[in-house]
Amino acid sequence: MLKIDNLSCNYKQIIALSDVSLHINRGEIVSLIGANGAGKTTLLRAISGLQKIRDGKIYFDENDITKLESHDVAKLGIAQIPEGRGLFSILSVEENLRLGAYVRDDGEVRSDIEKIYAQFPTLREKSQEYAGTLSGGQQQMVAVGRALMSRPKLLLLDEPSMGLAPIIVEEIFEVIKTLRDSGTTIFIVEQNAFLALSVTDRAYVLENGKIVMSGDSLELLKDERVKEAYLGA
Repeated sequence: MLKIDNLSCNYKQIIALSDVSLHINRGEIVSLIGANGAGKTTLLRAISGLQKIRDGKIYFDENDITKLESHDVAKLGIAQIPEGRGLFSILSVEENLRLGAYVRDDGEVRSDIEKIYAQFPTLREKSQEYAGTLSGGQQQMVAVGRALMSRPKLLLLDEPSMGLAPIIVEEIFEVIKTLRDSGTTIFIVEQNAFLALSVTDRAYVLENGKIVMSGDSLELLKDERVKEAYLGA
């Protein structure tokens, strides 16, 4: 579904990504792990059309999307949940959810909102409250729900566990696994390597803007280099 060939990105003179290549098959859940500053968020932003690309290509469903604007990428079926959630804080929970469906032109928005409320019952209770007044965990639920409202083919998640209590993280990742089981393809960027490798099919390890390892997630969990660098073992 997604193929990245030799992608490079700069921030002025700073190299953020260098010759990154990876692929994600339809129906997979794939993680990208690495230390803070490794270039993980830059890669997601490049996929979404938010980051200028110096070299390389990005293909989605065999179409070259390298130079597409972000709104055109979204229309193709790629939705990103950014680090920090990026909610509209002075809009209500339900208004945020409705904005997630802006790329759609059908009569099923209301029924999809009800599906989000069924997954996250707390949001039904908070539906008319400002998103900015919610707890961090509730805001992450809104962010996930808003992304799902676009009915994405590919869901990009940037640090979904950051700043959340363990019980909320568990709830968010249960939803992620349910989405995978229903056919949504997912790409997760996550600093919590153990969590990421525990729930994904395959993984890539990014260091200083370069892919240095890749493979089956459970195999990487057992790898001594990964244990030492990312699992505190």
